[in-house]
Amino acid sequence: MLKRMSAEFIGTLWLVLGGCGSAVIAAAFPNVGIGLLGVSCAFGLTVLTMAYAIGHVSGCHLNPAVTIGLFTGGRFAAKDIGPYVVAQVLGGIAGAGILYVIASGAPEFSLAGGFACNGYGEHSPGHYSMMAALITEFVMSFAFLFIICGSTHGNAPKGFAPIAIGLGLTLIHLISIPVTNTSVNPARSLGPAIFVGGWALEQVWLFWVAPLAGAACGGALYRWLGAEETTAAKGDS
Repeated sequence: MLKRMSAEFIGTLWLVLGGCGSAVIAAAFPNVGIGLLGVSCAFGLTVLTMAYAIGHVSGCHLNPAVTIGLFTGGRFAAKDIGPYVVAQVLGGIAGAGILYVIASGAPEFSLAGGFACNGYGEHSPGHYSMMAALITEFVMSFAFLFIICGSTHGNAPKGFAPIAIGLGLTLIHLISIPVTNTSVNPARSLGPAIFVGGWALEQVWLFWVAPLAGAACGGALYRWLGAEETTAAKGDS
């Protein structure tokens, strides 16, 4: 378990540093900013690279919502939820801390810019309402778990799951960055929010509740769907 927790810590640190770092440092960098597309790709690449690096150690959840979704999907033991979530949250905070140290080295850096925090209302990039943010995070988290469960299903092509999951997360960001800055991951949301404080911590509840609920529903539904596929496959054979 210590090795699995260490892998989750490092992986989540990398996700926050790579994904949020691209948003804070590179998204609007003068003349060569990577923009929304670049940030979306960065988040997808963090998951894809870590899935190959630590997938065989911990399963590469990097996200409390994924851990809960895999539990409701019958893929993860209840007794291991706590250690995984602790490791992910600590990794997210550590990643945000490293990012803060790097980003604050620029003379014009200010936490008032948001530090890639998730938000709704006046703190949404597009000023979307709380209800719009709640629905977006629920649906995107549901879809993410659906992709994860499907691509790692016993009947799915072997070795391609990290690619599908990474591209899935990229697509999710392309859709939802304007709405919430995209969370689908409570650990990713909490890390930067701790450094910004104030409104970011006041709104972070939504980025726990909606992803956890959406992922739980996505995992549970695929548990039913995946079981039907397994039965059908056995019957055909």
